[in-house]
Amino acid sequence: MAVAMGSASVHLAVQICCNNEFKANAAFVKGSPRFGNKPLCCPARRRFSSSATRIIPRASSATAVEDGSNGDTDTIPTPKVIIDLDSDPDATVVEITFGDRLGALLDTMNALKNLGLNVVKANVFLDSSGKHNKFAITKADTGRKVDDPEVLEAIRLTVINNLLQYHPESSSQLAMGVAFGVDPPKQQVDVDIATHISVFDDGPDRSLLLVETADRPGLLVDLVKIITDINVNVESGEFDTEGLLAKAKFHVSYKGKAIIKPLQQVLANSLRYFLRRPTTEEASF
Repeated sequence: MAVAMGSASVHLAVQICCNNEFKANAAFVKGSPRFGNKPLCCPARRRFSSSATRIIPRASSATAVEDGSNGDTDTIPTPKVIIDLDSDPDATVVEITFGDRLGALLDTMNALKNLGLNVVKANVFLDSSGKHNKFAITKADTGRKVDDPEVLEAIRLTVINNLLQYHPESSSQLAMGVAFGVDPPKQQVDVDIATHISVFDDGPDRSLLLVETADRPGLLVDLVKIITDINVNVESGEFDTEGLLAKAKFHVSYKGKAIIKPLQQVLANSLRYFLRRPTTEEASF
């Protein structure tokens, strides 16, 4: 197999609680793939962006704020959670944005520590899109960056869980808000329309795979599995949750080289079929 086997991985379970929240729990097991089989590199950044906002009633609870503010207007910004394996060679970077409503996110950092992770660095910066909270995360037992897809998905769901808990108004902008939010999204994303897959050459030794589709729990793990099932190696990447959409950028290779055109088409078709499979199977009967 093109994917190296890590010494430990996390089996993710999503539990529905009586107070209509979800929690990401982790139990360590052996034998799960990680990103790549060689040192991760730091290419020039390509950032997905989105500026969409929606106008909905705000949550009225003043206590459901994690050291932040509900804001002065009823304009709900688009929440963004970025899992970045490219920008730091020694740590996995998690970036969270929700307009200017986020505080220090101490509860989120504690929740990440409960997953067996260390937050080795944290900083905040502001730009026109709002306040960006960035954490550099490593494994507590080894001090190395997180590259196991199931652990990365557990991180993502933990962050989203805290967003829904402390900023319940975000549920109208998140796919997880359908099952766990106080104000679920008023419109669902059409998977066929939202799904876009592209593969480009990114030098002689690797290719760049871009995937955009409707978000759902477990998506990151499923994408990596589909890619590796056809013996394509995922070296590194970035996984962005932007409101109801998920946007992935993976650096991939086949036997240490960039993916040739026929295999690029096989990869794109496999992902497209998997992401649209529920509709396809239902229509086939």
